Amino acid sequence: MENKEIAAILDEIASMLSIEERPTSMFEVRAYRKAAQVIDGLQEPIEGIYAKGGLDALMELPGIGKSIAGHIEEYIKTGKIRKYEELKKKYPIDMAGLTSITGLGAKTAITLYKKLGIKDIDDLKKALAEHRISKLEGFGERSEESIKKGISIYEGSKGRLLISDALPIAEEIATQLMDSGLIEKLVIAGSTRRMKETVGDLDILAISKKGKEVMDLFTSLKMVSSVVQKGPTKSAVLLKAGLTCDIRVLEPESFGAAVQYFTGSRDHNIQVRTIAVRKGYKLNEYGLFDKNDRNIGGIDEESIYAKLGLQYIPPEMREARGEVALAIAKKIPRLVEIGDINGDLHTHTKATDGQNSIEEMVAAAQKLGYKYLANTEHTKSLYIAKGMDDKQFAVHMAKIDKLNEKLGKFKILKGVELDILKDGSLDLGAPTLKKMDCVVAAVHSSLSMKKEEMTKRVVKALDTGLVHILAHPTGRIVGEREAYEIDLEKVAEAAERNGVALEVNAQRRLDLNDTNILLVSKYKVMFAIDTDAHNTTHFQLMRYGVGTARRGWLTKDRVMNTLPIEKLLKVLKK
Repeated sequence: MENKEIAAILDEIASMLSIEERPTSMFEVRAYRKAAQVIDGLQEPIEGIYAKGGLDALMELPGIGKSIAGHIEEYIKTGKIRKYEELKKKYPIDMAGLTSITGLGAKTAITLYKKLGIKDIDDLKKALAEHRISKLEGFGERSEESIKKGISIYEGSKGRLLISDALPIAEEIATQLMDSGLIEKLVIAGSTRRMKETVGDLDILAISKKGKEVMDLFTSLKMVSSVVQKGPTKSAVLLKAGLTCDIRVLEPESFGAAVQYFTGSRDHNIQVRTIAVRKGYKLNEYGLFDKNDRNIGGIDEESIYAKLGLQYIPPEMREARGEVALAIAKKIPRLVEIGDINGDLHTHTKATDGQNSIEEMVAAAQKLGYKYLANTEHTKSLYIAKGMDDKQFAVHMAKIDKLNEKLGKFKILKGVELDILKDGSLDLGAPTLKKMDCVVAAVHSSLSMKKEEMTKRVVKALDTGLVHILAHPTGRIVGEREAYEIDLEKVAEAAERNGVALEVNAQRRLDLNDTNILLVSKYKVMFAIDTDAHNTTHFQLMRYGVGTARRGWLTKDRVMNTLPIEKLLKVLKK
C-alpha cells in the first residue's frame, strides 16, 4: 500500500523539481522519476524490505540512492517527507492530479497556474469550459481538445486500479489476515481473480471460527481509510488506495459456492445458474442444492462445475464469451501458466533507458529460472530513451557475445526494440538487423494517424521480413493513453504471412488486451508475453501478462517464450 503512496510522492517531487532551472535539477528529476518507477513496480511492500535490512536494503533496489532511501525511511517512520512538504508550499498545485492528464506535464501545469490560477482538475475543467486555455500563447483549440480527451481518459479510470496495482494490495491484506492465525482458508475473488485489467473493488472470502476477531482485525488494518460496514460475518472498508474491499467469513460447506459466485462475471454466473435450474438444482453463493434442499456441491468450485456436467473453467475465462459451451463440450483448453515461461523477449538496460546493467538483468532472470533473455534496446529515433544507431549496436552486440561466452547454458539474445517510422520504414539498416536474434518492432511516434495509414505503416514494416515480434500492437497505456486506430486483423494477416509474433506487453499497457487476443487468435500467429522490463523489479510483472493471455484463452503452444532455447532460435531464424 505504501509503495503507491511513496512512488506518487517521489514522482510529484520530480514534477516540481522539473520547473526549477538549477544546474542539478535535471539529474534530480531523473533520479526521483526512476526511483518512483521502481517503487511503483514492486510487488512486495517497501516497508517489509526496509524492516528486513534498513537503508542498505532500500539502496539495493535499482535507482535508489542514499538521499532517496532517506526520504523513504522518513515516510515509513513519520508518514511524511519534509522535502515534499516544502515543495508543496512553494508550488500549491495538485501536481499529481494535473500531470495524470495525458499530455499535460509539470511545466504546462505551472504555466496554467501562473497564467490562469489553475490549481487542480476542477479549475482546469472550468477554464476549458470558458475557453481560456486556447487564448494562451503556445496553446490553441487543438490543445484544449487534447486536454479534454486526457481528462475523459483520466475520469474513465477513476475509482479503478490497474490489476498490477490492485492485486498486490489484495495480497498484502490476505497475508496480514492469514498471519494472524485466525483464518483457516482464504481466497481473493472477484475481478481480481479473473485478472481483469482494472479493478473497482476487492472481494475476500475466508473460513474462520473466529468471525468477530477477523472483522476487528480487518477493519483496523493500516491501509483502511474508513469502515463502511462491520458485522459478524461481513465487513466492507474503503482503502486509502481508493478501492472498497469486502470480506465474508463463510462456513466450509458454502465456501466453494461463494468462491464460484463471487469470481465469475454476472453474465457467466447467469449462464451457469441457468444450467443448474435445467438440471433441477438451485445454485447460489451458499451452495448447490437439490430438490430436497440438500447442499450437494458447495465445498469447492470443482464439484459445482462437475455436478452440472461442466468441465472446470479457469477464473480468467469466466466472462460469458463462449467458455460455458466449451465446458459442456469438455473442450476447455489448458491455458498458459507462469511456470511455462522460459524467458523474456523484450527488456532494456542502462545502455538506453533502463536502470540496471545487462549483467544485473541476467542475474535477475536466472533467479527466476529463465533460460534466456532478449536484450532489446531502443533505436536512434527514440532519442528521449537514448536510442542507439547501427554503429552503437555493433559495439553493444559484441559485448553480448563476450557475455554469452561466460554464461554457459543461459543465453542472451541480441535484440532491439526497433522504431517503425512514420512511413513504415525501419530505424536501423537491414545488415544490422540480420545479425540480431530477436527484432522487436514498435510504433512510438505519430500516434494520431488515421486507421488506414497506421495499418499500412505497420504492415509495411512486417512485410520487410526483418521483424520477429510486433511490440504493444495498439500503443495503448491503461488509464493514460487510448489505443491508436489500427486494423488488427490486417496486421494479424501480415504477421501470419511473415511469421511475426504479436506481443502481450505486461507493463501498464497490457497490450494486446484480452479481447484483441481473442480477435487475432484465429490467425496462425504466435504470441510473446513480455515485461518490457526497464529494471530487475519489472520481471515481477510477467504474471499480469500471463493473466491477460489467459483471459485471451492462449495456450502454451501459442506463446513463443515458452519454447526451450534451441526451438526458440529455430523459430526466430525462420
